[in-house]
Amino acid sequence: MSQFSNVTIDKKANVYFEGKVTSRTIRFEDGTIKTLGIMMPGEYTFNTGDKEIMEIMSGEMEVQLPGSEEWINVVGPQNFEVAANSAFHLKVKSVSDYCCHFVK
Repeated sequence: MSQFSNVTIDKKANVYFEGKVTSRTIRFEDGTIKTLGIMMPGEYTFNTGDKEIMEIMSGEMEVQLPGSEEWINVVGPQNFEVAANSAFHLKVKSVSDYCCHFVK
């Protein structure tokens, strides 16, 4: 899907890691929430509340998923899933465009 219809977008940006990761929250009529954002090269750790599906639309990174010692190379377009109530680590190698899908 290349676009979303019938949504509300929060004007205020979500800004993390001194502006190296930013996103906007998108709210759907059914209550679903997603974020669209950009990650600059760097190393980041994110904590999750809900299960997340990270859709990497462009860019390249390594991902270390919860409970794993292995780093997985991800090149957009590609997805990976992160369990609820956990943390995951990223080594972003190039500017990356992403959509995060929150799963209740």
